[in-house]
Amino acid sequence: MSEKIVVGVAGASDRAVQWAVARALARGQSIELIAVVGGAVGAVGEGSVVSAAASAAQDLLDEHVARIGVPVTTRVLTGNPVTHLIDASKDAALLVIGSDYRGPGEGPARGAHGIRIVAGAMCPVVVVPDLDLDAGVGVVVGLDGSAVSERALAFAAAEADRLGEKLVAVSVWTPLTAPRNSLAVYPEVYLANMQAVTEEVQAVALAGLASDYPDLVVERVVEQGYPSHIINARAHGARMAVLGTHGRSALVRFLLGSISQEVLARLATVTAIVR
Repeated sequence: MSEKIVVGVAGASDRAVQWAVARALARGQSIELIAVVGGAVGAVGEGSVVSAAASAAQDLLDEHVARIGVPVTTRVLTGNPVTHLIDASKDAALLVIGSDYRGPGEGPARGAHGIRIVAGAMCPVVVVPDLDLDAGVGVVVGLDGSAVSERALAFAAAEADRLGEKLVAVSVWTPLTAPRNSLAVYPEVYLANMQAVTEEVQAVALAGLASDYPDLVVERVVEQGYPSHIINARAHGARMAVLGTHGRSALVRFLLGSISQEVLARLATVTAIVR
């Protein structure tokens, strides 16, 4: 298995590089920094522009290298950033990208490039927002009982253990909805059973965790509501959030599961998407 962390370096990547370096140092991994010069269309005179942009990109990578204390390689590529970073993920243990999102009211959410990179990547992807997260507490993981959420749990538990943080396991259930039923009053027995079933599913998922991480503190959260809203609310003030996403079909490559996509659209903290 590869022990390389690939970092996509662009304008909002300083925090992404810092995060990747900290993880690489803790786990004995190497780093590859990749910058992609995109947008070329073959216009007359474009060659010199591309060459200058590539040179500037290499200068940026060299500045990062000068501050990094782990084995590092660099590449400057030209073409489609989405395609190149997805291709680079094939041989990586982890792909890390930055985001220009700075929180509610502070600018745009990450655009389509980030969503497509996460959707198509062949390894877990960590998206690092442009936020000061040093004071965050805990690693939040979304659990729904699926096989992919088990892999998200494994990733989140390892990160919580590495960081010396508690693990916050979040499972969300949503009452059945139907046209003209948005204001329905549900029977108490139905609501109680939904809560109980979700608690049981979460308990099964967490059952073997103590044997792998005997010192890990686990906080269990089971709530009614909409998953992305509750996960992001819990992720505010956390060191990291971890979610699973299903498959890489032709559709899913560009449309993540709605929960993952909604969480990424309004990043509350460093967020990992695991398959």
